[in-house]
Amino acid sequence: MSTSGFVVAIPARMASTRLPGKPLAPIAGEPMIVHVARRALAAGASDVVVATDDARIAAALAGSGVRAVMTRADHASGSDRLAECASACGWSDDTIVVNLQGDEPLAPASGIRAVAAALAESEAPMATLATPVRTVEELFDPNAVKVVVDAGGRALYFSRAPVPWPRDAFAGRRDVLPPAMPFLRHIGIYAYRAGFLRRFAALPRTPLEQVESLEQLRALEHGFSIAVREAPEPFPPGVDTPEDLARVERLLGSG
Repeated sequence: MSTSGFVVAIPARMASTRLPGKPLAPIAGEPMIVHVARRALAAGASDVVVATDDARIAAALAGSGVRAVMTRADHASGSDRLAECASACGWSDDTIVVNLQGDEPLAPASGIRAVAAALAESEAPMATLATPVRTVEELFDPNAVKVVVDAGGRALYFSRAPVPWPRDAFAGRRDVLPPAMPFLRHIGIYAYRAGFLRRFAALPRTPLEQVESLEQLRALEHGFSIAVREAPEPFPPGVDTPEDLARVERLLGSG
């Protein structure tokens, strides 16, 4: 099914505990948010919008070919911000909206297209990507979110814990990955129909969502399915710390 007409919406706010002012952090002479917006444009989106509550972020996008939509400052999550953005932009209920995080200046265009295609090809109202877990350290890292999928490629559960738990293998040792186990790491890029995005943002927060601090569990707990597809190429880590920023600066500054 064609994904022509998919849009990309990028939530961006200035508040960040570990890296204040993150969207405007300079990388290779330009604000990070401009690099992220270029990734979305390179993916072939029909529209790219940055949803923000800060006029400085909007000003940084001038001349970039990407528009800013000003949203309220009190949103609890990025999807809440994007729901307001979808209404402000007048997107029809069936418009495919890709939620690209504002701290992903290395997000591959192929991945942005892939998550839009995953939604277009599925009956699920929401789609996301995953990639194989490569190391046991990654499996046990609570910052690396794991996902378990069913035979039809729909998410069964997301967790910061190691899932599934190979009982017999881990009864013996836990310092190596058991062979032939389908461990998947979740990549935090989403696609939704605009109508579902608005509905999702209006749903009450749920117990598992709150205990794991994973917003996507809200959809599962309310009975909605999430299509999961493997990313076509690796997603480099996003920017959360000054060290991450330096790493991306080296990569993009030498490009």
